[in-house]
Amino acid sequence: MATKAKEQKPAKLHVKTGDTVTVIAGDEKGKTGVIKSVNRSTQRVIVEGLNLVTKHNKPSAKNPQGGITKIEAGIHVSNVKRLESTNA
Repeated sequence: MATKAKEQKPAKLHVKTGDTVTVIAGDEKGKTGVIKSVNRSTQRVIVEGLNLVTKHNKPSAKNPQGGITKIEAGIHVSNVKRLESTNA
């Protein structure tokens, strides 16, 4: 018998886009920033200016030089604490 996997609903999170948060664990511990985006299915948030990772870009028509850029990576919601909300 083949059982069908139940589709999970995205989790309800304690933060939303625009909230000011502080990082409570990891390399960025103690830093604060504003949430740019929230991914409810993976439970990760992107915080402005934090958790920067290096991305190598191949030369293309838009960027003929190629190069290395820094972009923000996701932080798990359990590692952030809300300081204030946009709609309090």
